[in-house]
Amino acid sequence: MTTRAEIREEADRLFAAFKAAGATAVEADTLLPADTLLDLYGEDIRARAYVTADPLRGEMMLRPDFTVPVVQAHMQGGADPARYCYMGEVYRKQDHLGPRASEYLQVGFELFDRAEPQAADAEVFALFHSLLAPLGARALTGDIGILMAAVNGLTTSPHRRAALLRHIWRPARFRNLLDRFSDRAAPTQARTDMLNRLQSGDTAALIAATGPITGLRTQAEITQRAQTLLDDAQTPPLNAPEAALLYDLLTLQAPARAALSHLRGITPMLPAIEPAVDRFATRLDALERHGINPSDLAFQASHGRSSMEYYDGFVFSFQGPGNGAANAPPIALGGRYDALTAHLGQGRSIPAVGGIIRPGLVAALRGIT
Repeated sequence: MTTRAEIREEADRLFAAFKAAGATAVEADTLLPADTLLDLYGEDIRARAYVTADPLRGEMMLRPDFTVPVVQAHMQGGADPARYCYMGEVYRKQDHLGPRASEYLQVGFELFDRAEPQAADAEVFALFHSLLAPLGARALTGDIGILMAAVNGLTTSPHRRAALLRHIWRPARFRNLLDRFSDRAAPTQARTDMLNRLQSGDTAALIAATGPITGLRTQAEITQRAQTLLDDAQTPPLNAPEAALLYDLLTLQAPARAALSHLRGITPMLPAIEPAVDRFATRLDALERHGINPSDLAFQASHGRSSMEYYDGFVFSFQGPGNGAANAPPIALGGRYDALTAHLGQGRSIPAVGGIIRPGLVAALRGIT
């Protein structure tokens, strides 16, 4: 059993390593305004956040991670480029995940640099790799940017592309939409009945027949949504070769160099992914310069899709040796989140990448190595 003193000692060791890499130590409030943050976290974190109501400050939440508040602070006037590190507790409900702590230490590193984003990806990953690989932790990498580029390149309606992009971080929902949009799955009976009803009469009359509107949507918004559903029902299925390539991409698992070769092979048939694949290649070359062999580095194109919704490019995680449990938390995870800086920068943005380590899991791993 790892003691709190051992966990703190490990956290201090990791924190010192991040400071030695040139990071400025920063802190974040423990109690944070909930309105902005809840919109930025994935469904998993939103469901597990501790939220409370303050009579003066409104809805507040206990800090579920550091990245978002650190990015907020940076975009309000931080230097460019910049690198930060932090250490402190985070708080998440764990009821449905078995015996996990709801309060635990995180140590993290964030790098803001617009000069060479792929070199920054490689630097951050190499830093984490140097700390964790000697303990037997296994690295897994991915690139959500390639999948997003593939969706953006689909020959279909803007509505369908937007729906798929919105659900990239919800793998089951994304797959259901892809099956329906490509005619691999028939609409449910409930959806068919709803569309038939919408087609059978005036939307305003149907709304009036249901009684007073009690939700947040206005009648105009409901009408627009109904028309969107009807328009989508008339949209032709996805181009079959494009859909097949997207299914192929979702299941791509290979060593990173082999994955690059595969992606190069399908790029002529899905040219929208070419810039993202070029970035992938540049990152692998940068990793090699850090002494990491891409031919030995595990890659999954879908990796990272069920963690944080603000990741939009390179992603990585580290697991303990032999740790295959479905609910086992990663020892570390991180990735690129350029869109988050744009969202919080109110018109300004800067490429950014970072990650966090759970020192409690590192301390436990150190105890068995």
